Amino acid sequence: MSETLTPGLTSTRRYEIDAGRTIGFMGDECRVYSTPSLLYDIEIVCRDLLLEHIESGRDSVGTRVELDHLGATLLGMWVEITVTVAEVKGPAVTFEFTARDALEEVARGRHSRFVVGIEKTAQRLKAKLAKAIG
Repeated sequence: MSETLTPGLTSTRRYEIDAGRTIGFMGDECRVYSTPSLLYDIEIVCRDLLLEHIESGRDSVGTRVELDHLGATLLGMWVEITVTVAEVKGPAVTFEFTARDALEEVARGRHSRFVVGIEKTAQRLKAKLAKAIG
């Protein structure tokens, strides 16, 4: 693991909430940021921060999420997601995160990722696929 991957590292990214990130079952006037889209965006910010601090040939997979979605963000608004490395235990990395729109905090929680070798993981997945279809 990289010596630069330490607790306290942080990253913030802003997302514009477009129609693809919203739920539609309450009608077009009430489209809001969906929880699955929020979670996906959180995972991407965490993964991208990790990629800045791990060696080539490595990536990460998500292993756990604790997410409190506290407020609705309407279509056309923005959300800023801030992630902070809370703990590093070998290849296991835990983040704390918050998300805010222009008016309020809309989410908070923790997300865990595990750093893996891309080639070795691909081999393991291909072996599983062969068992599943064979």
